[in-house]
Amino acid sequence: MTASATDRAIDAVWRIESARLIAGLARIVRDVGLAEELAQDALVVALEQWPVSGVPRNPGAWLMATAKHRAIDLVRREVRLGEKITELGHELQVEQARGGPDLDAAIDDGIDDDLLRLVFVACHPVLSTEARVALTLRVLAGLTTQEIARAFLIPEPTVAQRISRAKRTLANAAVPFEVPAREELAERLPSVLEVVYLVFNEGYSATAGDDWLRPSLCEDALRLGRVLARLVPQEPEVHGLVALMEIQASRMRARVGPAGEPVLLLDQDRSRWDHVLIGRGLAALQRAEQVGGPPGPYTVQAAIAACHARALTPSDTDWSRIASLYEVLARIAQSPVVEVNRAVALGMAYGPATGLQLLDQLDGEPALAGYHLLPSVRGDLLVKLGRHGEAHEEFTRAASLTANRRERTLLLDRATTALARHNDGGHMGAAPATSG
Repeated sequence: MTASATDRAIDAVWRIESARLIAGLARIVRDVGLAEELAQDALVVALEQWPVSGVPRNPGAWLMATAKHRAIDLVRREVRLGEKITELGHELQVEQARGGPDLDAAIDDGIDDDLLRLVFVACHPVLSTEARVALTLRVLAGLTTQEIARAFLIPEPTVAQRISRAKRTLANAAVPFEVPAREELAERLPSVLEVVYLVFNEGYSATAGDDWLRPSLCEDALRLGRVLARLVPQEPEVHGLVALMEIQASRMRARVGPAGEPVLLLDQDRSRWDHVLIGRGLAALQRAEQVGGPPGPYTVQAAIAACHARALTPSDTDWSRIASLYEVLARIAQSPVVEVNRAVALGMAYGPATGLQLLDQLDGEPALAGYHLLPSVRGDLLVKLGRHGEAHEEFTRAASLTANRRERTLLLDRATTALARHNDGGHMGAAPATSG
């Protein structure tokens, strides 16, 4: 194997095994920051040795065994961790008595529990949302600081600082490396799901930059969601979130045109939707419903997404059901943003005047002051009502509020079209549009 091929193999192994490696080490040293350092040390050894010796049969277990030896060396030097020596030393003595470490068992022993512990530590509410996102992508998705910075269009030192501060906060707060007790799990789980969905949304509809989509972030979020569903299969909202992401991700190829421009939902070529992902999403939604209990916000949103997925053409969409589901969502997750989306559904189901009436009730809502989709939706409803001059103003305002270049171009194009219709006396046809 050439040096470049080995480097690619090491990179692939790290992406696959880093979360399990850090999780297993964190169980031993009870410190996420230290566990990541030990994992990185093992990676450095691999980079030095594997080009010469070749990639081992079980590379993940090799990294774990190497990291454990590194932990012993570190513990011997660090007085504050002195009590760990006995535990780790005994573990290695047992391994040596058996003829050396069992590499197959090293990475697999209790790994599901370790991963679940790491998920809840990385998403602990003691951390800010930004810190939770950065730390989760770092220790659970295996992204480098540079990759996280590039994905979110923020300076690399900012990401590094967030991760460093997050580790320090967890250590100072003595956050236990454990899965929350059953009674606490319900309180802590939304924090975890929020992080996963934030990552997905940033990939699905980028808030800033030149690209409408960042597929790699969607893939990272989907991978995390699927792992979480396997670890806590009894939690319906986990399956609901996975269902939502699977179905939304199924539209990725159809959401952009040949030049990378956004394509809105009702304009998409549905033959380009990924029906494998749709099938996975519908199956996950069924699991969420089978687990039982009152539906949570992710499950309801997944049910809305399923209505779109089942419609062979835009005209087949059951907008009345979607409007009803948004009403349910508004009750269980009160939010002005949900109301904006409900206005879209009402406008499609019962006419634009009904949707506009709801939007008028949201005027002056502080949470929507800089929300570009509010004037965008208003503009769409006004176009359907033939009020093109007002629609032009709303699309122009929406364009000024978005930081995404592709979306700004789309909104300005719609503003230009609305103005042309206004100047033409409203004789040009109007095409409805909703977000993809």
